[in-house]
Amino acid sequence: MLSLASRLAQPFLLATDPETGHQLAVTALKTLPVPRCGADDRRLAVQAFGFDFSNPVGLAAGFDKHAEVPDACLRLGFGFVEVGGVTPEPQVGNPKPRLFRLVPDQAVINRYGLNSDGVDAVAERLRRRQGRPGIVGVNIGPNKDTADRIADYGRLVEKLAPHASYLSVNVSSPNTPGLRDLQQASFLDEVLARSLDARDRVAAGKPVLVKIAPDLSLAGLDDMVEVCRTRRVDGMIVSNTTIERPASLIDQATAKEAGGLSGAPLFDRSTRMLAETYRRVEGQFPLVGVGGIASAEDAFAKIAAGATVVQLYSALVFKGLSLVEDIKAGLVQHLKREGLGSIAAVIGSRADDWRLG
Repeated sequence: MLSLASRLAQPFLLATDPETGHQLAVTALKTLPVPRCGADDRRLAVQAFGFDFSNPVGLAAGFDKHAEVPDACLRLGFGFVEVGGVTPEPQVGNPKPRLFRLVPDQAVINRYGLNSDGVDAVAERLRRRQGRPGIVGVNIGPNKDTADRIADYGRLVEKLAPHASYLSVNVSSPNTPGLRDLQQASFLDEVLARSLDARDRVAAGKPVLVKIAPDLSLAGLDDMVEVCRTRRVDGMIVSNTTIERPASLIDQATAKEAGGLSGAPLFDRSTRMLAETYRRVEGQFPLVGVGGIASAEDAFAKIAAGATVVQLYSALVFKGLSLVEDIKAGLVQHLKREGLGSIAAVIGSRADDWRLG
């Protein structure tokens, strides 16, 4: 039924303004009954960040920005959900239009600018769902006009850590001016020091992950991984959207819009960055692979490149909410063909094939 409803709704949603379509999808999940998918195949189970994931396919931040429908999303079959990004104070984000589809490229450009209901509203929504099953992380970032971005992270962690499964420190959104500057080693070290100190005060042991950009140089990646390892974060998310515009894009007119590009054209870049990160981390903590996943083949490749779990979002715009079940079924078929008993056996097995150099 979910697959049928998704296929019927998809042409309508694609005919609407992109941001309106996004809002309609969230509203539908808030108001319509969403039946829970069946139990996951045991071969898809993995462990990471202290959690037992029934499957490795997660929903990336950006869909459920304000933590309005995390449980509905979990019922769609995701192994985990990441809400946000969340800012300390409510902010409207950038002026509209700020979301664009590149249909022939199966890609999206967004420049939302961390539009958020603010930390108090999101923390209250998460507090109300405590005790329910499911892994729900929160992506966090500073307000655009804040006087102290580093302090913003500490405040966010302090308010959200007691209610979230994990926290994703976003220093890589291209839509908040200057935010990516926090990926520099000295700044990132301060961000993590403040964030981890706040975590230890209110929810010791709660996993803290760092989300990075796919546009880093290898020297920049070296610095980031060194800081993350020294500060003993619990994981890294690779990667956010890209500010680059591949020459292969078909919809060159829309490609001129400012913002972060996601979807199919990001797959190779983000997967190569993932493999490079996997080599540098040397097993100290798990990685989340994000960027361009639109099929079981893509998810399998991310895991083989070094991800323990993966996330997707943009492909749902074009393929519908039933995609997650299709990916999980395809992953099981991959395991059968390769004679593997668990998806965990795939992690990092082909990382060298994806390295940049």
